[in-house]
Amino acid sequence: MTPEQYVQDKAASSGSSFYYAFLFLPKPRRAAITAFYAFCREVDDVVDDMQEPDVASAKLAWWHQQVIEAYQGQAQHPVMKALMPWADVYGIHAQHLQDIIAGCQMDLRQNRYLDFVGLQHYCHLVAGVVGEVSARIFGQTHEQTTAYAHELGLALQLTNIIRDVGEDARRGRIYLPLDDLRTHGVSVQSILNQQDGPAFKSLMQFQADRALGHYQKALDLLPQVDRHTQKPGLMMASIYRTLLAEIQSAQFPVLNQRVKLTPLRKFWLAWKVQALGML
Repeated sequence: MTPEQYVQDKAASSGSSFYYAFLFLPKPRRAAITAFYAFCREVDDVVDDMQEPDVASAKLAWWHQQVIEAYQGQAQHPVMKALMPWADVYGIHAQHLQDIIAGCQMDLRQNRYLDFVGLQHYCHLVAGVVGEVSARIFGQTHEQTTAYAHELGLALQLTNIIRDVGEDARRGRIYLPLDDLRTHGVSVQSILNQQDGPAFKSLMQFQADRALGHYQKALDLLPQVDRHTQKPGLMMASIYRTLLAEIQSAQFPVLNQRVKLTPLRKFWLAWKVQALGML
């Protein structure tokens, strides 16, 4: 299997909404974003599949060294072999990849966030940096597009957090800021025990409103000159805002259910942005 086939399989098998945004890109950009996304999946899977924290930490340290060696011309892993031909072309720096690894390392040592400021730092590493690199690959031409990409990454990550509250709780993790829990009268134990109720729904509505605010801020930041190049990101905004609307409509059943959009609906939403420019 070639490195290109490896990353293609990794991206396609993930079932992620991101894959649908890649389909409409020209071949070189699609190859670059597929390799980059495969890298993100590899390091994220280290944490998601974690059985022993020490083993996961060692694996992330191995990836850290892989990045160093790849940028020295000694790529070993298929993902790095597929990604490195595009690093100079699209301005993908070693520090971008190391920041993403650092975000995954946070998951090994921290499973609570006292406030939104702390959560934002985590989101910056695991989503904002991803957005920045993606914007470059998509064809960014304006400096302000970087701010848009970070803001959109934050909005997407907040949506992930809302969707995955129950799944994360079963792993002992709570990404919702603890001061938000206190404000809405929700205890940590009630989330870990997956206890729904009016207070929890109020908390989740607050989280949804915050995420929607960041989607709007991202769209306001996107320069008109880059609206065409950044269509893949706008596709993601459309898919994830629709997902968030579905979660809201269902009254936030996220403690016991993972709300999803069908592949056909994701493709339809992506196509509307591509063909009609409609979010």
